[in-house]
Amino acid sequence: MSKKDIKVPNIGEFKDVEVIEVLIKKGQKVKKNDPLITIESDKSSVEIPSSDDGTIISLNVKIGDKVSEGDKIIEIESEEEITEISTQELPKSQSPKEIKKDDLKKANESENIIVKDFSSKASASPKVRKFARELGVNINKVPGSERQGRVTESDVKLFVATKSDKSSKDQNTTEQKIELEYSHSDFGEVDIKDIPRVKKLSSKYLMNSWTKIPHVTNHDEADITELEEFRTSLTDVYTGEKKKITPLAFIVKALTTSLKKFPNFNTSIDKIENGKMTVKRYYHVGIAVDTPHGLMVPKLRNADNKNISLISTELKKISQQCRDLKIEKKELFGGSMTITSLGGIGGSFFTPIINYPEVAILGVGRAEKKQVFIDGKFVTRTMLPLSLSYDHRIIDGAEAARFNNDLKENLGKNFAYKLAV
Repeated sequence: MSKKDIKVPNIGEFKDVEVIEVLIKKGQKVKKNDPLITIESDKSSVEIPSSDDGTIISLNVKIGDKVSEGDKIIEIESEEEITEISTQELPKSQSPKEIKKDDLKKANESENIIVKDFSSKASASPKVRKFARELGVNINKVPGSERQGRVTESDVKLFVATKSDKSSKDQNTTEQKIELEYSHSDFGEVDIKDIPRVKKLSSKYLMNSWTKIPHVTNHDEADITELEEFRTSLTDVYTGEKKKITPLAFIVKALTTSLKKFPNFNTSIDKIENGKMTVKRYYHVGIAVDTPHGLMVPKLRNADNKNISLISTELKKISQQCRDLKIEKKELFGGSMTITSLGGIGGSFFTPIINYPEVAILGVGRAEKKQVFIDGKFVTRTMLPLSLSYDHRIIDGAEAARFNNDLKENLGKNFAYKLAV
């Protein structure tokens, strides 16, 4: 065995660029063309592959480092050269498809040749294997489209989209890829731009949620007339100035109150076939934050133990951290339920996608003043659109309607002042 340094190759415009992902670790075996790190410039991101096979004995970069051509990424210890048995060396009665593991073992012992058996393990990079695991896909069943059947992320996505349960051999003969019959540029001038990195990263989670969870959405309206009057009347006890607290802070508090009453909404299903679900005893509310980089969902931890003022302060803090890309990755996971609000932009009802592995999400539209028929006459009330999407495997329509009714009461008359406690 011999040691060898794997360095950053000639990457053109990329110079002193940031490492945004490290895809390998010390002691891991890598193959030629397996991705090692991902670097990102102002224009795009690129994966740097390994130029050789071997076992990593030292790792010389970490996330946040700046690298250029010639910088050392890893040091590997290369293995013995792998040679495959030719068909001439096999017994005449056997074709290559009929080779058994015993035959491979005997050939290895007699000829001192190392043979790779691909019969049970698909060829794919660690990044693609991790992507498949996150989607709950057995990568060994995914047909690879690249040379020697190597599996890519696109292959995994296609496998999930078709929801095929057949073996790889059957899929190779039955799957059909839909190809565009035209080019967009055939109809006029176009520009090709990179998809923002945050959107690329979130896309796999959205696909996983949409394909795994049977979504149903309950639409309703909450009368928040008194809540708005109370909210706009709040003042600082020291300065006497009005407090700037958004309606979202009250919605967070109201939601946690309803979650305590309806614990099924604060659960997760890891594997439905096991017949078990995880009931959470904490109340970490996810907040969908619109940033220039894409949608991010940080968690407001232990919202049930915080008052309105503290919730409002923390909402501003985590939102700004997301916009500045300074939020820690762990703060994007481990939630109870998510709120996505379009009130600051506009619109009423919509169908929000559940943030897996949660089982529900609350969509909030823009509040409007409407004429509502109460006690035999029409009166002007401030109405807030609510769109509750839920996992129908755990939550049925009746329970969702009751949850929305409870949430409406928490946001309604005679309850708003309690939320400030």
